[in-house]
Order: sequence, then structure tokens, then C-alpha cells
Amino acid sequence: MEELKRATDIKDTHPEESVKILSNLLISNSLQGDSTKIKESAILLLGKLYAEHGQSTELTDLIQQIRPLFSTFPKAKTAKIVRSLIDFSGLLPNSQVLQIKLCEETINWCQAEKRTFLKQRLETKLAQLYMESSRYKESLDTLQTLLKEVKKLDDKLQLVEIQVIESKIFQRLCNIPRAKAALTSSRSCANSIYCPAVLQADIDMMSGILNCEERDYRTGYSYFYEAHEGFNSIEDPRALQCLKYMLMSKIMAKRPEDVHTLINTKGGVKYVGKEIECMQAVAKALELRSLHEFQKSLAGFKDELEGDFVVNRHIQELYDTMLEQHLIRIIEPFSKVELSHVARLIGLPEELVTSKLSQMILDKKFEGTLDQGIGCLIVYDEPPTSKFYSTSLKYLESLNTVVDSLFQKASAIKS
Repeated sequence: MEELKRATDIKDTHPEESVKILSNLLISNSLQGDSTKIKESAILLLGKLYAEHGQSTELTDLIQQIRPLFSTFPKAKTAKIVRSLIDFSGLLPNSQVLQIKLCEETINWCQAEKRTFLKQRLETKLAQLYMESSRYKESLDTLQTLLKEVKKLDDKLQLVEIQVIESKIFQRLCNIPRAKAALTSSRSCANSIYCPAVLQADIDMMSGILNCEERDYRTGYSYFYEAHEGFNSIEDPRALQCLKYMLMSKIMAKRPEDVHTLINTKGGVKYVGKEIECMQAVAKALELRSLHEFQKSLAGFKDELEGDFVVNRHIQELYDTMLEQHLIRIIEPFSKVELSHVARLIGLPEELVTSKLSQMILDKKFEGTLDQGIGCLIVYDEPPTSKFYSTSLKYLESLNTVVDSLFQKASAIKS
């Protein structure tokens, strides 16, 4: 126990010596006191040290080396240690490939050792890693097999976790009906058990994302607020992501002035950084109705905006809407105008303007055509709306009412 305490005390000042002491503790057979507890603490501390110092090879070797020790550990404790070590590997930069490899290898070991509980937990983790790596088919295949096993065991807590991941995958694949169905199932299961705060917050965050997909930003904001409170209470880093989505909801609801108010609150100041600054820049551009400011924010915060699937999807949609509105306002006075002149007025490259106008014509946003031979846009007058169709529909509805009435009277006479 003294050796473990000494290794803990010097882990920051002399990490190499601390690693050496911990490694000796793992192979020692003459430990005094609760040797299982000492070795468990040594494994976790050693794994964390390897992760903090970027020693991925050593961490991988550690997971393989300690497997013989698991025969003396309780199965629940083994599961905790293995999952913690794989989580530590996530501290390494660009570690998704390593985490997937560790999960796959450990799942094979679990199958050989018939450790079903740990195997199912790791398969859930593996499915999530596949999703984050955009390997959606492999993730769904893993979940479908896992779902059948978990339903037989009636493990509702894990069932909730699986269905939340499934909902996230379908949302990324833009299959919103199936994403909503999976989330509804997870909510039903969560209501019948005690649901941990972190999982409940994850469900709320996913609910907010799906509401935003349906353009219900007010409800989406409410769910993000609940998720933020849940993650914040347990110091989970996803609290920052929820705050970012709260700001996005305000922007998409065309209430950019609320963004500055939220950022300046006690909860908002705590998370000030580039993730929040990017949303503040977008809100400012929307307030000014300036495409140049919008483009500047997109270029200045490229990683923060494009790196987040949810935010990128909505912010790009908002930018396209603003661009279309500006173009329609510019071309409104003209019947024929040079594309270079339109590009000069809006302050954007001519190729981008030409491409956007072509798309708008195809989408029937206005009537016109592009004459690229002379580099001009020809705008047509709106065709007059004929009253013939609406009048015909009224006559048909009236005729249908008369026929129904006659039919009812004929039926009454026969009876």
C-alpha cells in the first residue's frame, strides 16, 4: 500500500519512476492487505499515466498483460477496469482507430472467456465508436445483433443506451422518422427504470436535435436547456455542446439578440471559448444581416462550425436562406442584368453567384433563365395566376355535395 501511495505522489514529478513502481506492483505476489484492490488501483493509475503521456503502445500492451489477473478479480470489477482503460485511450490524440482496435480485441477475448456482460458493454461502446468514425453500416449491424441479446436478458438500462445510439445514427443518415422511433423506445424504457443523470441528459440532448430537425427550435431549446443542466451537474464536458446548441436554436429561431444575453449569464461565462465565440459571431452577422460577416465567421471558425454535424447542418441552411434573400432583393428591379454586376453588388465571386442563381431557378424561387453566352440573367415577370382551377374545384365540391345529398334521399326512400 505504501508503494502505491508513493507512486501516486510522484506521478506528476517523476512519471517514469511511478510507472516502474506500478509495473512491479502488478507482478508482485507478496502484497500485504487487499492485494486485489491494490492491483486494481495500480492498473487504473498506470493506464491513466500511459494515456496522459501519449504512450498508446504501452497502454495496448497493458490491457493484454493484465488479462491473466482477471481470473482472480470479480467479473464486475474486471468490466470496470477494462472499460476504464479503453476510456483512457480516448485521451490520446486521434485515438478512434486505437479505441476500435482495443474494443474488437477485447470482445474476442470476452467471447473466448464467456464474459457476456462485459462483451455486451464493449459492443455498445464499439457501435458508438463506429458511428463517430462515420462507419454507420457497421454500427447498425453491431447494434442489431446486440439488441436481440439484450432484449432476451431484459437489461433495460443497456437497452436505453443502445436505442439512443441507434437514434443518433439515423439522425446522421437524415432518416428522421426512424431516429424519432428509436428515441421514443429509449424514453419508454427509461421511464420504467432508474435512469442515471448522464443518460437522461443524453436523451434530452437527442430530443432537442430531432426537434430542431423538424424546425421546432423553441422546443429544441427547452430540451437542450434540460440536457445542459444535467451534464453541468455532473461536470460532463457535453454541457458545453448543449450550450452551443442552445445558442444555435436562438439563432435559427431568428432571435440573435438572445445569444448575447445567454453568453453573459453565470452559466454562459463559465464556458467562454471558441465554441461559444463562433455562435456569437454568427448571431452578430444575422443581426447585421450581413453576408460578409457571415462568411467571415464561417471562415474564422471553420473547425467549430463544420466539425459539428448538427451545427453545420443548420448554419449552412441559414446562410443559404440569407444568400437567396439578398439575391432576390438585388435582382428585383431588373428584367435583364449582367452576372458580374450582381456579383459586384452582393460582394461574392461570380461563379458562386451563378451557381446559386441556377439552383434558385430550378427550385422555382423566381422565374428566369441564365444566358451564359453573354453572361446575363434574364428575369421573367411572374405569370398571372389563373382563376380557372380554383373555380373548377369549387364547382366540383358543390356537385359532390349535391350527389351525396341525392344519394342519401334515394336510400331513405328505398328503406
